[in-house]
Amino acid sequence: MKAVIMAGGFGTRIRPLTSSLPKPMLPLVNLPIMEHILRLLRGHGFTNLVVLLYFQPQVIKDYFGDGSDWGVRIAYITPTKDLGTAGAVKAAQSYLDAPFLVISGDLLTDMDLAALADFHREKEAWVTLGLVSVVNPLQFGVVITDKKGRIVKFLEKPGWGEVFSDTINTGIYMLEPQVLEGIPEDGDFDFSKDLFPKLLGKGKPLFGYHGRNYWRDIGDPESYRQAHYDIFDGMVRVEIPGSKLDLVGRDVRVGYEVQIGEGVRFEGTVVLGNNTRIGDGAFLKNCVLGNNCSLASRARVIDGVVWDNVLVGYEAQVRGSVVCNNVKVGSAARVEKGSVVAEGCDVGKGALVREGVMIWPNKVLEEGAILTDNLIWGEKWKKRLFESAMVTGITNMDLTPEFVAKLGVAYGSTLPKNASIMTGRDSLRASRMLKRAFIGGVLSAGIHVKDLRLVPEPVLRYKLQSFGEVGGVVFRQSRETPSVTEICFYDTEGLSISTSQEKGIERIFAREDFRRVHPSEPGRISEIPKVVDFYREGFLKSLDRGAIKEARFRIVVDFAHGPASTLLPEMLGELGCDVVGINAYLEERAINEVKSVAKSLEGLSKIVVALGAQGGFRISPSGEELILVDEVGRVYQGTEALMGMSSLVVATHSPGTLVVPVAAPSVLEEAAVRKGFSLYRVPHGPRSLTEACRKGKVVMGASLGGGFVFPAFHYVFDALFALAKTLEMMARGKLSLGQARGMLPFSTFLHREVPCPWELKGTIMRRLSQDAADKEASFVDGIKIFFPSGAWILLIPDQVRSLFHLYAEAQGEAEAIELLDSYQFLLEGWKKGGSGDKGD
Repeated sequence: MKAVIMAGGFGTRIRPLTSSLPKPMLPLVNLPIMEHILRLLRGHGFTNLVVLLYFQPQVIKDYFGDGSDWGVRIAYITPTKDLGTAGAVKAAQSYLDAPFLVISGDLLTDMDLAALADFHREKEAWVTLGLVSVVNPLQFGVVITDKKGRIVKFLEKPGWGEVFSDTINTGIYMLEPQVLEGIPEDGDFDFSKDLFPKLLGKGKPLFGYHGRNYWRDIGDPESYRQAHYDIFDGMVRVEIPGSKLDLVGRDVRVGYEVQIGEGVRFEGTVVLGNNTRIGDGAFLKNCVLGNNCSLASRARVIDGVVWDNVLVGYEAQVRGSVVCNNVKVGSAARVEKGSVVAEGCDVGKGALVREGVMIWPNKVLEEGAILTDNLIWGEKWKKRLFESAMVTGITNMDLTPEFVAKLGVAYGSTLPKNASIMTGRDSLRASRMLKRAFIGGVLSAGIHVKDLRLVPEPVLRYKLQSFGEVGGVVFRQSRETPSVTEICFYDTEGLSISTSQEKGIERIFAREDFRRVHPSEPGRISEIPKVVDFYREGFLKSLDRGAIKEARFRIVVDFAHGPASTLLPEMLGELGCDVVGINAYLEERAINEVKSVAKSLEGLSKIVVALGAQGGFRISPSGEELILVDEVGRVYQGTEALMGMSSLVVATHSPGTLVVPVAAPSVLEEAAVRKGFSLYRVPHGPRSLTEACRKGKVVMGASLGGGFVFPAFHYVFDALFALAKTLEMMARGKLSLGQARGMLPFSTFLHREVPCPWELKGTIMRRLSQDAADKEASFVDGIKIFFPSGAWILLIPDQVRSLFHLYAEAQGEAEAIELLDSYQFLLEGWKKGGSGDKGD
């Protein structure tokens, strides 16, 4: 039978292991990963092979040759450019005149490939995908099949709210030759993103074969180490090279010319390569040493993976880490768990490489040095830079000036040369420091910077919606943790950048494949002196100024020490408002925003009542979220702010659409429909909501956290405009805030957070999906289950933290609490591996 081995990837996520080797050639118990795949193929009758290459192709060709040493025939195809997974296989079409298998050359599996081929023939399928269940399906394509194994839906790398199964696409496929006709001759074309959805849409027979065998995507250094531990534990069947020593209770394999000194102790599984020497009194446990290694007396290697030509000195320790080719670990030095020492490095005598540190190739660690950060760019290793279009970290520890400069040049390298971006910041000195370092990196990539300096975010995002800039970046303090800085990235429409843009920046950052322009071509820094006037003009034009002036409002505004205090009082003055401002001075030091809110609202409420003001407002430091206080001091925050503002909208506007998150209360929908409005529910997250506000006759979009969008002005959260719009609606409807909120019915709306380990989220979502199968349910974002009483519960996995969000609405508090308790009980039971049933 024929098979195609995909062996052209760059191995970006697993760097620095792939600094000099293509990923399929990384050693796994002293054999290349791809050799294990080749042996698996041959064992299941696949002997006619095509290997698709791209990155460092000659290394793979030199090792495998024509395949005759392994009893197979190999043909090599090397495309001239990146064609995507399906496009690369299309390039081999002349070799594929019969059903064939596609498999990655850089994964570890013992799947029964012959059984997969038999299943494919029995089902008369065009395509059969190898499937497995995993604990964390987010990084893979989720596949949903019916009871007969026919595929009904694909979810390519979904968010937690879309995960309705933990069954994923392994990247192992059996295909009929005719499927290649649906692949274009040239251009980037992917199996899972492009070809399979296309065939599914045409009703072609696509099936999933659920392998019960072992499968692991070796995607990062942690997974690479874990693959070895799985082999040691016997979880996967692979060939381990070397002769087995006759030692009771220990599995020790040795190659040719291995020398073992006096008093050496072994535990667990140990693999020693050819010509390796172990000194007296050394200790080895669950580890691999490659060829030509030397382990000095009393040295220790525990749970370690050591490649070829490595010297480990006297009493040195390598524990739970990877040491690549041609490395010297000096006497009494320690390399701790989770770290990687790339090829050619010299770890000095007595030096310490702390847990999780990555050292890039050819670095020198001086004698006695303690390394706590990655040696290449001085920051903690992260699997991903971005979380929800932001890069966050502790200022001057995670986010150092040098790190941020590299982030700037990586971002600039994704943009067209000579393009322009805008930058802004809050009032903190830390934000100013990091922004300046970032700008230096951006300029080095040939990108111009229009620096707005201290600016409310809505002002910068409003300007982005005009013309001239391709993106914007804002530096601000985190609300939850004062020591953390958030770097927010926006696209040319003023929206949070997309996931694909995030990944583009991360890819360049990881490879350090930066664009470095000629010394005469760096970008320039300039200002936009009229940007506030531009915002003010649009702001005032979008309001009924006459109605607001006539009402002669007296209000209290808490500016939370944010930059909104520099421009909003003047604009409200033009609208005839008497404004009492509090916390209106700029603060350069970090403030615990979470702790200060409750105290600030208590004071704001008292001032509103004492002054007889018509209302109070608190604007978040970024200028994006708004909290309302009515004329008698009641605070409307979160969902209550959403209800009060929605009531004003339906009372004063012609029928249109309100855009809200899935979890928004149902009583809002009932009230809106009575007034001729429609309610459009979207997944949680600012980008989903703001994108939806650009469609149709949307009057307002609102989050559950006090973010409001009025598309008549612009399409992003803007607390400054939302405040003025509130006054306009109060004036036009002759309503107070309290009266407006009283026009909508009240219900009990509760939110609860339930801890859940990351590795169990996929399983929990699958169990929830099964539980909801016989109930009325919605799957827009998470799983929302409706009950005959009108109550409902929504369960959503958090995108960043290890927890589930549970939202419940009911007419009475007791019913809402009972729903939360009941489903929390289910989740706790499923986390423990039980049924989750309450029983009697």
